[in-house]
Amino acid sequence: MARRAVLPLSPALAAWLAKCQWACGSKCFTEPVNPSENPTFENVLAQRLSRRDLLGGAAAVALVLAVGRHESAEASQRGRLTFRPITLNTRDEVTVPEGYASGVVIRWGDPLQSWGPEFRFGEQSPERQAQQFGYNCDFVGLFLLPGGAASGSRGLLAVNHEYTNPELMFPGYREGDPEAWQVAVELEAHGVTIVEVLQRGRGQWHYLPGSSYNRRITGTTRCELTGPAAGSDWMKTSTDSTGTVVYGTLNNCAGGKTPWGTLLTCEENFHQYFGNLSALSSTDPRYTVHQRYGIPSGASERRWERFDRRFDVSKEPNEPFRFGWVVEIDPYDPTFVPKKRTALGRFKHEAATVVIARDGRAVVYSGDDERFEYIYKFVSEGRYNPRDRRANFSLLDSGTLYVARFNADGTGEWLPLVHGQGPLTEANGFRSQADVLVNTRRAADLLGATKMDRPEDIETNPVNGRVYIVCTNNARRKWNQIDPANPRGDNRHGHIIELIENGDAAATRFRWEIFLLCGDPANPDDGVFAAGFDPSLISPISCPDNITFDAWGNMWIATDGQPGTFRRNDGIYAVPTSGNERGFVRMFLSGPRGCEICGPEFAPDFHTLFCAIQHPGEGGTLSAPLSSWPDGTVPRPSVIVVWKDRGDPRIGS
Repeated sequence: MARRAVLPLSPALAAWLAKCQWACGSKCFTEPVNPSENPTFENVLAQRLSRRDLLGGAAAVALVLAVGRHESAEASQRGRLTFRPITLNTRDEVTVPEGYASGVVIRWGDPLQSWGPEFRFGEQSPERQAQQFGYNCDFVGLFLLPGGAASGSRGLLAVNHEYTNPELMFPGYREGDPEAWQVAVELEAHGVTIVEVLQRGRGQWHYLPGSSYNRRITGTTRCELTGPAAGSDWMKTSTDSTGTVVYGTLNNCAGGKTPWGTLLTCEENFHQYFGNLSALSSTDPRYTVHQRYGIPSGASERRWERFDRRFDVSKEPNEPFRFGWVVEIDPYDPTFVPKKRTALGRFKHEAATVVIARDGRAVVYSGDDERFEYIYKFVSEGRYNPRDRRANFSLLDSGTLYVARFNADGTGEWLPLVHGQGPLTEANGFRSQADVLVNTRRAADLLGATKMDRPEDIETNPVNGRVYIVCTNNARRKWNQIDPANPRGDNRHGHIIELIENGDAAATRFRWEIFLLCGDPANPDDGVFAAGFDPSLISPISCPDNITFDAWGNMWIATDGQPGTFRRNDGIYAVPTSGNERGFVRMFLSGPRGCEICGPEFAPDFHTLFCAIQHPGEGGTLSAPLSSWPDGTVPRPSVIVVWKDRGDPRIGS
């Protein structure tokens, strides 16, 4: 295909409209679905800062950020960040610091088998897409071969495919009036890809077409429901009287890797695929559950219900209950049937980060990525067995799910969502633990959990053991809620919370602080977040989304939303979490136009960094393109890798 001319960067509003439309069904432009009067995190934060006898306002925030600056100084010195930061830009390319290089590992439409169909834009079919790398890659996880060895340059890349942009996939696509074959292609472009990858030379990794490990899990793949909600009446449909078999996994956003070598992939904005809630009687108990999760009353944005009855609530009112779960997959077994682990709760999952408590129980952290929703963790009943991998395959089917409540004194509690305890009784509509898990949001409402600003990724720091919670943004907070200690009326830029468990990951109490309050240090309206550093040296950062850590405790932050807040491309940033440079933000990578950056993942030697370039060109159209990355033709979501091409090979040096 000939190289196409690309228009200048389109207005940010166009990009945001496209993102909201296809990623979350335009939830950004509707009222929040949480009707509870529970306190918001902003209220708690304002009280927290005002309780400190500090200077107040932005200065108080800066002092909060400085907490712990001198901790773990030895680790921070060994892993010191010395690269020269890049600056925000609007170029249609991947930009990395001097001395670094990047390359594409795999793109939308690349065939997984050596005999598979080559990508031909405009000629996609469901059969072709089912054998090709999916669309809009998000979470990236590297599982080493053979069998999860501790080192090596050969592995399996597990990649989520969150959603599709049909306006960039199909020439002649008519919004609101898709054709059946287009919907079928979209279903096959969702889900997960597992593909073998190999490093050749100093940095570049390549995928291996034809590997026996390569497979697609899509919107039509057979999955099994497990745990307390499996087999309940909520799960039964006209095509599945057992309530244990569901076809497809959708809106797979962030995820996680278990210590026993499996993938956890998270179903996030599943509500947008369903329509016609108004056809269900408002007195039907299912109606209020669907409403709490944002199922549209009329037609869906995508109109899939026209061609697949399971997405029409008037025909299959229970089908939405079969989505919104954490799905476990064994990447080393191409025949493994994905398991939807209902014990971890049903909500719009972002992240599933696993740590092992001191007594051997598995702990899984996850956020509900919507405005004014909650933060959860699951603690398994059983213990992790490091000597028998398969003995852990049912570990996530029984345990206790908790939701977080933050207090103004800097403490907090994990509140158990257990049937029969507190308000979770039949008097409030909960007859069993299955009821609690299917309607997790309502259960958390009743317990008085703290409403957050879109909690997305949650990760643990391997050096200090602390938990970091990413809150992307919340522009719906009203200006009349501001005060001297909480100076931003709408949280357009987001923040990151540092949580310290009370001695152990399975604890039910914790302490918390603000680690990073995002914004532009050159803009006084954003509030000071520079932690005492010269603001001119700090990289502006907005809308943190995914994070990861290197072996020295440095946090690496991928963003989603800077085209709307800064009128500049999204990127990856590095920031120390301890030592004298704690809180010093440096921009490391910038993506092409219209994209967000997702799923940062280090190779075990920390000499290469993988990440996903999701929805390049979003906000443009095929006739008026915003991006032609990576090939100079149509934009193609891709996984890339970054490495040092000279000098010290450590990423960050």
